[in-house]
Amino acid sequence: MEVERVQAIVSSPLTQDNIPIEFIRPEDERPATTTFRGPTPDIPVIDFSDPDQENVIRSMAHASAHWGIFQVVNHGVPSDLIQRLQLVGWEFFDLPQEEKEVYAKPPGAASIEGYGSKLGRDVNGKKNWADHLFHRIWPTTRINYQFWPKNPPSYREVNEEYAQEMRKVVDKLFVLLSMGLGLEADALKQGAGGEEIEYLMKINYYPPCPRPDLTLGVPAHTDLSALTVLVPNQVPGLQVFKDGLWIDAKYIPGALVVHIGDQIEILSNGKYKAVLHRTTVDKERTRMSWPVFLEPPAEFVVGPLPQLADPPKYKHKKFKDYSYCKLNKLPQ
Repeated sequence: MEVERVQAIVSSPLTQDNIPIEFIRPEDERPATTTFRGPTPDIPVIDFSDPDQENVIRSMAHASAHWGIFQVVNHGVPSDLIQRLQLVGWEFFDLPQEEKEVYAKPPGAASIEGYGSKLGRDVNGKKNWADHLFHRIWPTTRINYQFWPKNPPSYREVNEEYAQEMRKVVDKLFVLLSMGLGLEADALKQGAGGEEIEYLMKINYYPPCPRPDLTLGVPAHTDLSALTVLVPNQVPGLQVFKDGLWIDAKYIPGALVVHIGDQIEILSNGKYKAVLHRTTVDKERTRMSWPVFLEPPAEFVVGPLPQLADPPKYKHKKFKDYSYCKLNKLPQ
């Protein structure tokens, strides 16, 4: 076993009123003391059905420059497909522990794919109150079905269908974001890897926590992806750092939450900002989310697009090298 799973820790009698010390965050990271409780603006909402396309482009560009995050409604992904995606994810995490461990990330593996409880290095040695399942869903040449659960039986069918719907949404996002920078419609997509862009599905599982005031599901970070397109469940938890404050993201049923990631910030030479965000957990309920990370191929070099790089604010770097530095907390 890679580490003791958080889902297993929850059932231990030792955690009825407290949590192991390795999950307790430093004082300046604890949600109880750092979450802003006053009135705050809501994360921008983009309506794909708005007939005024120029308004959609302007709104998305403004959200990407000032927030780094927005929610998309009327995006075209069938609501019943989203519900089935959530159901098969829930059913996987409901399996007996030994059955989930069949899909565990192999010890020492370079890839992040598989069932696990930890990704990057934490400089304080702290752990996150979360387990996850990670695997590629596109392109088909990059899929390793070893990490796709065979139970529930419909898991593969649902994820393949969702991948096709995601591709439509992602292509539209890239076009609108490119046009918002005054670029050709395919500029950002090509700059991030074109048709070779990899789609990585991650299911985050945040079990109930006896002390949600002391821990985090995921600490503050920006995504190393180009874009992240996320479906949450109805349990709140996503927080965004805006104007020096940690604020709660409003849950909008059926919406897709879009994060600007590091690679789009680099490609846009800082005009669009990668969103700093974190996840809190709930005392009574399980929170889950289904982010799809859009990442360049490992050997693909990403840097500021020449149309925007006067002067360039970021280095050109292979994505695999950027990822290694980010996950190991090394300078870029």
